[in-house]
Amino acid sequence: MCWYCGSPIKDADPLGRSLRCPECGKDLRVCRHCRFYLAGVKGDCAESHAEPPAEKDRGNFCDWFSLDSRFRKASSGAKGARDEAASAKSAFDNLFSS
Repeated sequence: MCWYCGSPIKDADPLGRSLRCPECGKDLRVCRHCRFYLAGVKGDCAESHAEPPAEKDRGNFCDWFSLDSRFRKASSGAKGARDEAASAKSAFDNLFSS
């Protein structure tokens, strides 16, 4: 699934740097799709030899990139989570408006 829109990644490995999600147009070869991506550790990367790029959601040339298999399945992605949060906020705001 694309980290942003949640559509499954169907492209074959290895993913090229120029590949984009056919649904939302976001880069696919990004840290957020890598099996070594681990938010919270130094550089958000569990691979000790990698030099992680600063932008985790932009295409990169990392030699250690390996697509995490969980991204082959569909999900709601970050966009779905943001839509859900906006919907909840709207419902909350409606409680106090008359």
